[in-house]
Amino acid sequence: MKLSTCLHQFFDQYLPRIKGASDETINSYRQSFTLFLKFAAACQNQAVKDIQVKHLTTDLIFDFLNHLEEQRKNCPRIRNSRLAALKSLAKMIRLMYPEYRKTAEMLLNIPQKRWQKPLIGFLTHDEVLKVFGSVDLKIKEGFRDYTLMHLLYDSGARASELAALKIDYFDPKKRTLAILGKGNQYRQLQLWPKTAALVEQYIKNYRPLPKPLYKDSLFINQRKESLTRHGIYQICEKYLNKSLPGKKLKFINPVHSFRHSCAVNMLMSGASLTEIKNHLGHEKLGSTMVYLHLDLPKRRDVQKRFIEYTQSNLNNDPKINELIDWKNKEKTLNWLDSL
Repeated sequence: MKLSTCLHQFFDQYLPRIKGASDETINSYRQSFTLFLKFAAACQNQAVKDIQVKHLTTDLIFDFLNHLEEQRKNCPRIRNSRLAALKSLAKMIRLMYPEYRKTAEMLLNIPQKRWQKPLIGFLTHDEVLKVFGSVDLKIKEGFRDYTLMHLLYDSGARASELAALKIDYFDPKKRTLAILGKGNQYRQLQLWPKTAALVEQYIKNYRPLPKPLYKDSLFINQRKESLTRHGIYQICEKYLNKSLPGKKLKFINPVHSFRHSCAVNMLMSGASLTEIKNHLGHEKLGSTMVYLHLDLPKRRDVQKRFIEYTQSNLNNDPKINELIDWKNKEKTLNWLDSL
């Protein structure tokens, strides 16, 4: 049987209809098979359309994985991601084509490669406050960035999750936010009073009028489109470098630093691992248990100041009233009205 027949069923039926995989997962698997099919065709010295399921041997798979690391300079984590796509196809073959069960079992038995996980790059409470304080609220996007980083720290959301937020996901009365996470699973979070007030004020007074296609998106960029994952990454990187020049940020993901900081903050507040897992949207508890290895002494004393900050009312926050340039805001509103 041709491998192209399996792949057609894999992407058109199995992933979206049977497994309910997300668009991000499907796109990632498409990229993986684009690389694999080109490699396999070159190794078999034949066209991609002529590759058979029986050609999926351990030698071919290991050669492909080695090619990723040695020729494409992919790290073990990317290698494992490409292997996961192949294993997902193997599960479909085992289910729908039992005559190729041995081939499928062979693929599923290939182990993931171990890799050294980077250190958890979280920010202390004082560092988080420095990052917040580095935002210039006089500039046009200042309040958006200020709100965005508060929301990242409060929710622990991934960049892709924040980019996908819609206005109606936020309930200002109940101070709740719905987040669409991995596997198309929603989770609902209770926001701090300050964060909820910032989001509400951003929507009412600072959110630019977007293009019709992006009218439901929460965060809008300068092109009046949805703020992208890459855009969120750049915003966080900008303020981290600005406020913490002495901190080693080279190996720290700017967005994930807020996510890790959120988890550490919850752990220091006495939250259970299950609560942290549900808050962050982890699929497995093992992903959450990594935070247990951190040394967090004096948790109550360190926590007290930040709790007072997050529970404060936005209307009583002197930073907002002192730094917002209302004349600049007036110019911005007039400019928007003229468009």
